[in-house]
Amino acid sequence: MVTTYYCVIALLITAYVLGSISSAVWISKRYYGIDIREHGSKNAGATNMLRVLGRRAAIPVFIIDFLKGFVAVNLMSLMRFDESISPAWLTNLKIIAVFVAVIGHIFPVFASFKGGKGVATLVGAITGIQPNIALFCLAVWIVVFLAFHYVSLASIIAGCSFPIFVTIFTGSVYSRYGDASVSFVLFAVVVAVLLLWTHRKNIGRMLDGTEPKLYIWKEQKQESDNTTK
Repeated sequence: MVTTYYCVIALLITAYVLGSISSAVWISKRYYGIDIREHGSKNAGATNMLRVLGRRAAIPVFIIDFLKGFVAVNLMSLMRFDESISPAWLTNLKIIAVFVAVIGHIFPVFASFKGGKGVATLVGAITGIQPNIALFCLAVWIVVFLAFHYVSLASIIAGCSFPIFVTIFTGSVYSRYGDASVSFVLFAVVVAVLLLWTHRKNIGRMLDGTEPKLYIWKEQKQESDNTTK
């Protein structure tokens, strides 16, 4: 049992370290000569990279951030080889790994604890746990984004739809994970609340009419000549 605790702690530390890989900060500094946290919305994420530096900068950031969450959750799957870990507890550990990875993204140890909102990392982690529900949330995100062109609004509504989808499909979730279905519902509710909290400034700007829209088929106007370096 002591070995089990050590393994779980090691995997959670790994999840935090993975979350702390601040791809937006590193790519903006290495290839564009700026710190993305000083431009645009000052958020170290794919959306701000797209808005300030364009698609070439945003796509690798999104992919890396997505994989951080996905890998963190799937590494926790190694605990299934431990006979003392039940399927339900394995799912609970994956859920904990999600939060740890997202916290690492929001407060990255490698970037002075100033990161992004963690949406891409959260999506990757949820995909690692329940890909079917993640696809439904993605569909909601796409519909809202194409209708209103607000990434923040799409993320908020997709996040708030997550507990709804979990509740609707709770039968299939329960059949697969047993007692972990309750954890899924609670996890989904916390995710929705977390997204509302991390997007509180965006909500204020949308209410004020100052939140910028985003058109993915158009190159965004670069903030300054320095971003073309």
